[in-house]
Amino acid sequence: MEKRLIIAVLLSIGVLYAYSFIFPTPKPVPAPGAKQAAMSSATAPAPAAVAPTAGTAPVAVPAPQAGQAPAVAKDVTVDTDLYTAVFSTQGGGLKKFVLKKYKETSGPHGKDIVLVNETAANRYALLSDSREFGISPDALYSASTGEVKVTNGGKGSLEFSTTTSQGITFRKVYTFSGDAYRIDLTEEVQNLGNVALTGAMHTLQTSRVVEAKKEGRYEVHAPSTLSEGKVKVDKLDDLLKNPVQYGKDIAWSAFADKYFMDGIIADKGSISQVRITRPANDAIQRDIVSPTVTVAPGQRSAVNYAVYYGPKDLDILKLQGDRLDEVIDYGWFGPIAKPLVHSLKFLYKYTGNYGIAIIIITFILKLVFFPLTHKSYKSMKDMQKLQPKMTELKEKFKNDRDAMNRAVMELYKTHKVNPLGGCLPMLVQIPVFFGLYRALMYSIELRHAPFYLWITDLSAKDPYYVTPIIMGATMFIQQKMTPTNMDPVQAKMMLMLPIVFTFMFLNFPSGLVIYWLVNNVLTIAQQMYINKAVAD
Repeated sequence: MEKRLIIAVLLSIGVLYAYSFIFPTPKPVPAPGAKQAAMSSATAPAPAAVAPTAGTAPVAVPAPQAGQAPAVAKDVTVDTDLYTAVFSTQGGGLKKFVLKKYKETSGPHGKDIVLVNETAANRYALLSDSREFGISPDALYSASTGEVKVTNGGKGSLEFSTTTSQGITFRKVYTFSGDAYRIDLTEEVQNLGNVALTGAMHTLQTSRVVEAKKEGRYEVHAPSTLSEGKVKVDKLDDLLKNPVQYGKDIAWSAFADKYFMDGIIADKGSISQVRITRPANDAIQRDIVSPTVTVAPGQRSAVNYAVYYGPKDLDILKLQGDRLDEVIDYGWFGPIAKPLVHSLKFLYKYTGNYGIAIIIITFILKLVFFPLTHKSYKSMKDMQKLQPKMTELKEKFKNDRDAMNRAVMELYKTHKVNPLGGCLPMLVQIPVFFGLYRALMYSIELRHAPFYLWITDLSAKDPYYVTPIIMGATMFIQQKMTPTNMDPVQAKMMLMLPIVFTFMFLNFPSGLVIYWLVNNVLTIAQQMYINKAVAD
């Protein structure tokens, strides 16, 4: 969808201006495709982020219980202001995670967003697979409590522990906040045996792959990893063929759709490697590997992570640190898109309506670019006035192209007309347009955000196609008002663009259509003003 939009915009600009040149019209350049982020090969593990320490562990945890882990797995429910999570004593894994503030569909009957919902124990998220220490993913743990409830910004914790026959005690401590999506996770190995042990702690993060859909939250669906200072995204189809491994300077590993994500964030270098596989068509698995540690008899060693299950909200992700906000892929236009997102959220505080905020942003951008648009329009008018003389020169020097070019350039110089004056100012605005396009397309703030009347979701298409049709009509009027040097055949071809854009925008998010519609209306008013100013 985005590629079609880029091609259409570039094509319209090329057809509109290229014909005014005496040189042959260049072939339209196809829009560049999205370049897949490069995959990293494994390198030597980073130096251990935590060294084994005698006595006290990095976090306060109770002493090992005398009893063994229960023979049957039990569930532990965690309830906060933002989500409900269900953990299992089997593997100490996460089997269900439900967001309370977000719905699958808009309206009072919408069901809560479910990010994790597994019944098979081997598909739970956050399983521990530290086989070097005798810990398998299906190990049964003792839980410190049967239920955790945290509200009003309070804190709560849940500890799982198990002891192997070799005298190794493994603990997983989850710490929750009542008003945050961030969950702190500590994994600790305590050696109660007589032999030193060396190994790494593995956390298995399994995420479900949903069948691709044409629209909705699954338009974007892929794992990504911040490694060596770059966000690297892996295609799901490629993972069916070959696993991927990252092993240097890893800040976080995530799996995300268009609006929601799960991720594990390193704490002081606690992630040494990330191995991504796709064991089944409907799942991917990320093996989060800690640095290698040696645990002497009577000692313990721990690693800390932050776990995030929640919305891809720019402000919330930025609070997590480690550039987690870059999981939102704004492409090349990120430096423009992010300030626009912040501007929309700022305006929303005062308007209470993201549709109104989009309209205000459109007004502001139109004012900012008014001088450029004025210059572009005046240049096109000047070129239009010279068209009869250019036609005479083409006829006069039709057999001598070099002489014709010299004569035309002299004509431009005499009348102080820049043939690029109508095009370049418009090209400057293209990055801003696409930055706003990305901002509106991937902002969770617009999801289920109502405008007025029949538009109840700015992230969804107009159900009655009213705004795209009006947008097409305003684009047609704008085309008719735009000065052109084209012959009648080329002019008729240009008048087809509003029809093309109308059909293309029928399924676009209504927030984008509103932006384009308002921009067209403002452009028409601007052209009327400039027409009058030039005439005077």
